[in-house]
Amino acid sequence: MKQNRRIETGAVLILFSVFIMSTFAALALGVGAYGNIYEASERGRNERVGLSYVWTKIKSGEEAGHVRVGEFHGLPALFIDEQHGERLYRMAIYHHDGWIYELFFESGYDFEPRDGQAVVRNDSFSVAQLTGGLIRVMVGGESIFIYPRTG
Repeated sequence: MKQNRRIETGAVLILFSVFIMSTFAALALGVGAYGNIYEASERGRNERVGLSYVWTKIKSGEEAGHVRVGEFHGLPALFIDEQHGERLYRMAIYHHDGWIYELFFESGYDFEPRDGQAVVRNDSFSVAQLTGGLIRVMVGGESIFIYPRTG
């Protein structure tokens, strides 16, 4: 009788241990899956925010017809110029140290990429002037095409 009781107790403990281990394994897999989903979601959000940001800046600067693509210290950049009285001001949008930056400055002055304001974290940013004035903006793996008006 005592022997059967020990076997039953041992079987219950083994089953309980297997249950506990499988619960922890399921939790660990769930945490890993959640981390992967969160990372992909965050990357996609940053791409959408980055594209929306650039789109808005181009649309706000296109009325004056001063939107152009160029380089800022060797980095591909989007420039939006604004004339205020006698002075020309320039906004540069570029990618530096894993961030899309914005720098607003008076034309003729020289600033470094680190002097700008970090706007949104992203792996990559590129901008290209295509034929007919069309501008392609790529943020991460997503891209948009914008044809700014010219005044």
